[in-house]
Amino acid sequence: MNRFFSYESEENKEKRERSRRTRFSIRINMFFFSTFLLFSLLIVKLAFLQFVQGEELSAMEDRQTKEKITISPIRGNIYDLDGYPIAYTTSAESLFYQIVPRQTKEEKIALAHKIAELAATYGDPQYGALDAAEIIKRMDVGFDIAGNPAKDPSYTFQPRRLKAGLTKQEIAYVVEHQNELPGVSIVEESARVYDENTIAAQLVGYLRPFSTARNQTQSYLNFYKDNPGEYLNEEFVGFDGLEFLYQDELRGKNGSKSYPVNSRSQIIGQVTITPPDKGHNLYLTLKKDVQLATENAIIKQLEYMKSREAEQLKYPALGKNALAGYAVAMEVDTGRVVAMASMPDYNTNLWSKERIPEEEYNSIQFQYINGTIRERYADIQDNKERGKHPSSLVPLGSTIKPLTVLLGMNEGIIGPNERYADPTTFVFGKDKSSISNSDKHNYGILTPALAIQYSANTFMGEMVGNRMYMSSKYPSFPKAGNAIEVWDSYMKKFGLGQLTGSQLPGEYAGDPYYFETAKRESAQSVLIYASFGQQARYTTLQLAQYASMLANHGKRYRPIFVDRITTYDGQLVRRIEPELLSQEEFPAAYWRVLEDGMKQVFVTGFDGVSYSVVRKTGTSQQQVAGQFVENAVFIAYAPADKPKLAVAVVVPEGGFGSWGAAPIARQIFDAYDEHYGLYGVPKNGQ
Repeated sequence: MNRFFSYESEENKEKRERSRRTRFSIRINMFFFSTFLLFSLLIVKLAFLQFVQGEELSAMEDRQTKEKITISPIRGNIYDLDGYPIAYTTSAESLFYQIVPRQTKEEKIALAHKIAELAATYGDPQYGALDAAEIIKRMDVGFDIAGNPAKDPSYTFQPRRLKAGLTKQEIAYVVEHQNELPGVSIVEESARVYDENTIAAQLVGYLRPFSTARNQTQSYLNFYKDNPGEYLNEEFVGFDGLEFLYQDELRGKNGSKSYPVNSRSQIIGQVTITPPDKGHNLYLTLKKDVQLATENAIIKQLEYMKSREAEQLKYPALGKNALAGYAVAMEVDTGRVVAMASMPDYNTNLWSKERIPEEEYNSIQFQYINGTIRERYADIQDNKERGKHPSSLVPLGSTIKPLTVLLGMNEGIIGPNERYADPTTFVFGKDKSSISNSDKHNYGILTPALAIQYSANTFMGEMVGNRMYMSSKYPSFPKAGNAIEVWDSYMKKFGLGQLTGSQLPGEYAGDPYYFETAKRESAQSVLIYASFGQQARYTTLQLAQYASMLANHGKRYRPIFVDRITTYDGQLVRRIEPELLSQEEFPAAYWRVLEDGMKQVFVTGFDGVSYSVVRKTGTSQQQVAGQFVENAVFIAYAPADKPKLAVAVVVPEGGFGSWGAAPIARQIFDAYDEHYGLYGVPKNGQ
């Protein structure tokens, strides 16, 4: 039995082995068949991709592997009328970083520390200190200096500017230690430089990085929010003044660098460069010497009124507290502005820094504002002390009186030759309010021309302001609401209470507060005080435009600051032509009344001039911090027979206009006569 069982077992074993071999052979055949089938399908798919979808996939690959970087152009220069450079572009070296593949977080943090150490050791302090935290933020790698997650990084192929204005020592270090600074490179860029003479600093304006400009609240800077694709974050753009107003012309057109990159945004081929178009140049209507004469005249007058010599004199000493002065000179037949000064001014090159330290900003926070077109406060750091001084916006005082007389004659309220017996003090209203002339002078019998000459408050208040209130000509009598509207309409005809059309960013339309005052006080008193310039505040540019309209008999020109625009290489692009905004018609006899009165106005500082001057002084009173201050205001045009230039000067707290402002105007007229020529030929012969 045992031997038989063993025999059967061997036979079964052999059968099982044959069966196993058969199944294995089948599995091997199936494996090879499946492999063959898969390779066949793969070959078919590859053939389909190549011959059917190849062109489409190739185009898709091109779209996915081409990236373009904007190259900002070289900014155009700003010159004076004769070609003196006021703002110009120079080359400067900047430090850039581009993310390196497989660079670890620790390596990037270490690199930030190394660059910060480099800047601290060899950098120029004027560009501000940069610590490692700021450096890694600019590296844009997705985490902060502590390694914590931060803003997601931009495309890795996009270079980031880490630092501008490299010194020679910084450049040498980077070149010598390039292997220790992976991803770091030096790039030549353009830098803005402003003339050290600070010529028309606030008018010319300044630049700031695009990343700063697009995050501001000023409405005019929405221009950058609406055009974000045009600029690089690090690019400096016009932020104020003419730098902003002519941003498109000055900037030029972008160029580009095109990079082939892989799916991980790594550069994998040659760079294709399309060079940018350089920006255009501006030639201003200003001449350097006239502008500097204007600025110096203001500074010297401010110094004089504080001097020991002025202390001995009654009227100049009234301006001893003056801290600032503003002046605008405009050609009456073109609107070309030949001088615009807001003093004290400052060095615009401070803005070349990417970030201004708080202490430095505080030192210029009132100086950089153009006080001739908007409100600028006294340059005092202490808030309480600053509140005791007026801003650049002051009432016009007696400089409004020529327009008051013109309004009165044109409305039929007064006659051109009507006589008025000056009462010295005019009493009005139920509460017996009163107004008087300066120092309570009595001027005897006055005509409208004499009232302008002597600057009689009584004439203006009783003969024009009060008569407007009392006249049944205006439907809303006796409340005089319509009379105030009529007054307002004449102000606007002469550019007071509306924008001048200069288009300068941030220009202020003025502060005609007579409507608001009428809600609280008598409409009668509003009209009376308005008649001699005590119910509104206007800018110096508005005052200059008003003075030019008196000179040219009612033509309101847009103030223009640019004579011509050229290519970067000097080819003429276009000239800026005069633009007449409006024209007011009045009888010639009315204009003669104004001129006859203004020619005889007493004024200091014009002794011995070779030209005739038509002028009006003003001393505007203003309540500031519970105290009354007197502001010096002055308007004039010359020559009288054929007016060429109109000038407006405002010196807050300057006292009487004849003493605090007129001497500044004299210097402006003299400078214009020398370099432009009041009679068409410059006195300097050039």
